[in-house]
Amino acid sequence: MSGEIRKHSVVIAGHSTSISLEVAFWDALRSIAGRRGLSLNALIAEIDQGREGNLSSALRVHVLRDLMERVADPE
Repeated sequence: MSGEIRKHSVVIAGHSTSISLEVAFWDALRSIAGRRGLSLNALIAEIDQGREGNLSSALRVHVLRDLMERVADPE
């Protein structure tokens, strides 16, 4: 797995921002958004609303929690 960082521009609450994350996290976020029937921007906006701290960290934690929930309940 590569630790390559990619920057992605998103619009949150009408404001454009750039987020830098490892490619693996972008892939995981797209997968989560797809399973939930959301666009990537919509998922990120949802995570942004409930976050404490910086957005990149909140996105990584969201991916980790999603993975932990799916491992605990693989249905």
